[in-house]
Amino acid sequence: MINPEKLSSLFHRQFTELPLLMGILNVTPDSFSDGGLFLSTEAAVEQAKKLALDGADIIDIGGESTRPGSERIAYDEEIIRTIPVIKAVREELPNIKISIDTYKASVAEEAIKAGVDIVNDISGASLDPSILEVVSLYNITYILMHIKGNPGNMQQNPHYDDVMGEINSYFHEKISLLKEKGISKVIIDPGFGFGKRVSDNYTILRSLNEFNQFDTPLLVGVSRKSFIGKVTEAGIADRDYPSLALELFAITNGASIIRTHNVKKLKDSIKVLEMIYQTSGKNSDV
Repeated sequence: MINPEKLSSLFHRQFTELPLLMGILNVTPDSFSDGGLFLSTEAAVEQAKKLALDGADIIDIGGESTRPGSERIAYDEEIIRTIPVIKAVREELPNIKISIDTYKASVAEEAIKAGVDIVNDISGASLDPSILEVVSLYNITYILMHIKGNPGNMQQNPHYDDVMGEINSYFHEKISLLKEKGISKVIIDPGFGFGKRVSDNYTILRSLNEFNQFDTPLLVGVSRKSFIGKVTEAGIADRDYPSLALELFAITNGASIIRTHNVKKLKDSIKVLEMIYQTSGKNSDV
């Protein structure tokens, strides 16, 4: 049994700001959770509208799966999958923020021209360094994620002597690089499931407050990931509630943005937290 006093001590952040919710919209045939569900522009727009109605502040549109072991696709294919959807979502939802989940500079630039507000780069500019030139040119918000390896090999025996030390060093180095490039609107993401052992993911969650040192919004994306299934033995479709538990923990420990598949469950749960803490206001750093 968990000691209630010990559990409450884990929730040591003062809950004074509401987090932004990022709804996931994958227009791919092979994403680990929703691959193949929103391939047509019409289906994707309807899902975006649902996410917005459920309470999403940001719609994160991805055209290439980056699940462990996934294969890379060509620029042209990613453009075909994402740009019509971005344009249509922007037309239907003019006030919502849209991010493009890509590591390719050319895709990012076309997406920005189509109406996105944020570039969400899972590679930290390691797969296509020129993406930083695009981000700087358009003065766009950039999500800097930690990854070890690449999607094809990142889960092949990843190892850390000090996972938090390595991630913190990575952010120090990358944020300095971004400043040199003139990029000031930065969100950091520790990259749950991207080159991490099961235990590493839980260590990062337990240590989220360490990222406060960077004085930048913190994004957490744990929704339905395999390290949850390793503990619960639940299939992908049954991971929403354990995902929710981790998301609420993240919110009370420093997360500014939560990237999630199930916006409504999280939104309703945050309303309850808000009543407990009697907080008001919303993070607006992006």
